[in-house]
Amino acid sequence: MDKEFHRVSRLPPYVFAEVNAMKARARAAGEDVIDFGMGNPDLPSPKHVVDKMIEAVQNPRAHRYSVSRGITGLRRANAAYYARRFDVEIDPETETIVTLGSKEGFANLAMAITSPGDVALVPNPSYPIHAYGFIIAGGALSHMPVGPNIDLMVELEKAVSHSVPTPLALVLNFPSNPTAQVVGLDFYSDVVKFCRKHGIYILSDLAYAEIYFDVEPPPSILQVPGARDIAVEFTSLSKTYSMPGWRIGFASGNKRLIAALARIKSYLDYGAFTPIQVAATAALNGPQDVIDEARAVYLRRRDVLVESFARAGWDIPPPSATMFAWAPIPDAYRDLGSLEFSKLLLEKAHVAVSPGIGFGDYGEGYVRIALVENRQRIMQAARNVRRFLASGDRSLKKTGSEAVVS
Repeated sequence: MDKEFHRVSRLPPYVFAEVNAMKARARAAGEDVIDFGMGNPDLPSPKHVVDKMIEAVQNPRAHRYSVSRGITGLRRANAAYYARRFDVEIDPETETIVTLGSKEGFANLAMAITSPGDVALVPNPSYPIHAYGFIIAGGALSHMPVGPNIDLMVELEKAVSHSVPTPLALVLNFPSNPTAQVVGLDFYSDVVKFCRKHGIYILSDLAYAEIYFDVEPPPSILQVPGARDIAVEFTSLSKTYSMPGWRIGFASGNKRLIAALARIKSYLDYGAFTPIQVAATAALNGPQDVIDEARAVYLRRRDVLVESFARAGWDIPPPSATMFAWAPIPDAYRDLGSLEFSKLLLEKAHVAVSPGIGFGDYGEGYVRIALVENRQRIMQAARNVRRFLASGDRSLKKTGSEAVVS
């Protein structure tokens, strides 16, 4: 009974766990940790959405099983969002499905379409489920480096030319978590043309479509003619409406892929609690100024972070989208690597960040900073960082549990 489970054994140790364990110990000791680690929005969900949830939950009929594809009204509301935001017509019956957040939808679609030996092309660094959804499903990965000064089309062509068999799917995520990189419709057009030629599906994660600052509103890949022949796009209410705990997202696009996801989900879940879906419908159909207000908050936080950390001696490029900054490790600490630097920053400055290595090998040399603390806390973090950098301290306390990684 000691045999290791095959799918679990293919998953690497969760590198964030070591920082999370240190963070828990620090808080247990009464230390004030300023936590930029998890992309967990701290802004309140819109009041009219909460009110609709309260109203809906008082109806006993809403307490019964829901439907795994999502209630009709919510699918129609998502189709209406695509029409007004991207000028894209989506059939709510066959081209969109409600997911339990985009993460669940992505993982289950990978499970639905992947056979043993299938290869997925995944950006590196990337959000972990983009890679490990396919690993869990029994597939194999081909990593493509992404980031500043990297031509992703060149990397895509190279990856396909070296892949046997031809890749099953390509994963895209723009605006990107963790790098905050953005792309335009010209890029999507080139990718769609290339993938149609080679018979490669595209799974596009557009979770940060509404959090952008110095750029045009990020486009949808479904705006490209012919994209729906091969592409599915994932969106989420988590960041757009500050509703992360509600677990509502969508997959939209290619009918065959949507049907495959629907079939898998029909065996796995009955959909989100109906009152949550009713409230999510109110979010999409209701006042949209809440999105502008949230975007303005993240912009102010971004500017405070970049300016105050620069004064502290840490230059961070201002992200043009997402709720993250992708920060190069200060030169004096670069040789430590992102995990050790993150642990040192937590111990010496009481500031928690996510080590770049946790997003893939090409994330080494960076940490991800989430804009989930208010401006006063960000400035406090900058003061702590300034003292830490000025000290030149590179020694990390060793404790009995220091080496534990789950």
